[in-house]
Amino acid sequence: MLQNHINNRKYIMKQIISLWHHLSKLRQKQVYMLLALMFVATIAEVISVGLVVPFLAALTSPEQIYQHSLMQYPIQVLGITKSDQLILPLTAAFITATIFAGVIRLTLLYVTTRLSFAAGADISINIYRRTLYQEYSIHVQRNSSEVINGIITKTNTVISGALTPVLTLISSTIILVGIMSALFIIDAQVAFIAFIGFGALYWIVIKYTKAKLRQNSQVIANQSNQMVKSLQEGLGGIRDVLIDGSQEFYCTLYRNADLPMRRASGNNLFIAGSPKFAMESIGMSLIAILAYFMTQQQEGMATAIPILGALALGAQRLLPALQQAYSSYSSIQGSKSSIQDVLDLLNQPLPIHATQNRSIKIPFKNEIVLNNISFRYSKNTPWVLKNINLQITKGMRVGFIGATGSGKSTLLDVIMGLVQPTKGEVVVDNNVITVTNRQVWQKHIAHVPQSIYLSDSTIEENIAFGIPKGEINKKRVEKSIKQAKIDELIGESMGGYQTIVGEHGIRLSGGQRQRIGIARALYKQTDLLVLDEATSALDNDTEYEVMKELSGLKKDLTVLIVAHRLSTLKGCDKIIKLHNNGAVDVGEYDEMINSQ
Repeated sequence: MLQNHINNRKYIMKQIISLWHHLSKLRQKQVYMLLALMFVATIAEVISVGLVVPFLAALTSPEQIYQHSLMQYPIQVLGITKSDQLILPLTAAFITATIFAGVIRLTLLYVTTRLSFAAGADISINIYRRTLYQEYSIHVQRNSSEVINGIITKTNTVISGALTPVLTLISSTIILVGIMSALFIIDAQVAFIAFIGFGALYWIVIKYTKAKLRQNSQVIANQSNQMVKSLQEGLGGIRDVLIDGSQEFYCTLYRNADLPMRRASGNNLFIAGSPKFAMESIGMSLIAILAYFMTQQQEGMATAIPILGALALGAQRLLPALQQAYSSYSSIQGSKSSIQDVLDLLNQPLPIHATQNRSIKIPFKNEIVLNNISFRYSKNTPWVLKNINLQITKGMRVGFIGATGSGKSTLLDVIMGLVQPTKGEVVVDNNVITVTNRQVWQKHIAHVPQSIYLSDSTIEENIAFGIPKGEINKKRVEKSIKQAKIDELIGESMGGYQTIVGEHGIRLSGGQRQRIGIARALYKQTDLLVLDEATSALDNDTEYEVMKELSGLKKDLTVLIVAHRLSTLKGCDKIIKLHNNGAVDVGEYDEMINSQ
């Protein structure tokens, strides 16, 4: 049992240290400044508690405090000649110390909160950046809802449930040490009783609640993922949900994740907050018992009141600090699983190209060469591509056909550098495309997939995708729209370039979305245009007009086209047919027609 406790504590410390290393130098510097402020706050608390004894003593027995050795220097400085003259300056000193301590506590709370949430913003954008830079193959394999939940929900959990509590725990511990030191100086016996009593009670509570906190932590982490997933699936497939009448199914999925998550969160909040009430009652009872016994001593009330006043003020400061320390500990325990999930995302390696020298250039003036390209997704899966050798001269129109699953899209992904070939290499003008330089090569490429992603913004913004609104070249947008044969549609049945397309382009037809995708690719004005089933949703006449427009583009533009219909590839210089066994046939349009 003890070993498990030690291991758990080590694990949490390891998590906190890992989070620390992910903070920027600026945030780390701010934490050090915050620690300095914590010490100032502790000194202020100690002074305010320490002054209550002479203050109350001056009220109850001014002559006794007047004769005390520690008061002789201030008496001389202030020119006090009578014991009752001490009351006013001691009252002023006590009030000043109390107000100063309150101001420092408020400042400490403000700085801690601001720092925690600033660090949270840094962590969140760091996760997002690292996620966006991951390999395409990683994005394909992972569930986006888990990533989104990690960036938004779990990052917030780490801030409110770990980072802020850690800072609060440090602050509370420092203040506890300071107040207990002051109480030991005032009356060691009373302070010792208070320390042992309250410490033992909190230790018992921690011992019997830590397992439940860990369990709740896992429930919160798991169910929050399921909540986001059910929301994404239900809202993302709203057309099918409405047609199938499956609203209650998705409501049930959400409810089954939401209720356990909230129940676990509520349990953790109860565990963290419940000792407060017991401790307040026990503390007041302890002070009453001590008051009774102290008044039975020879010195009576004259001695008892100052000490009891100091104890009462100390308890008033001590109990909240103890509760904050315990709540912080409980919060950290309850957030352990979320912390680990966030750390997993933070520890995603940044690819080399994320920080590489942007001055690197890969020219594309002559050709793309595929040397013995083979690809499979893992060692245990069949080969999708096998020993493919191709040469694509700049300016060529190359078509790709083949049955579903023959590897057409995969081959394009290899050419575009989205996936690395298992064997072989892609060479562009004698430059081998690698993980290091592929992003530079991708600057030459515009890609139009079958399923076009559209953001919930205007047609213009979707065409100039990823470009700030104020930097959009409107003339280029207009030209791209005409080339994609969508200008008449926009002018006749829509509200112009500023028409909002809706989430994922829900207000548009499939053909309209594809034409916007083609216009987006043309807007980029690149050297290589890749069309992956980009005209599948167009009618024959529109497809013909679009392909005719594409054939009239600049002669040095290289176009790669994947199509199911051979007629789509009529204007291609070369057609490549892929087979499910990895074999490749290369020929011209007429040859492929005759071989059908």
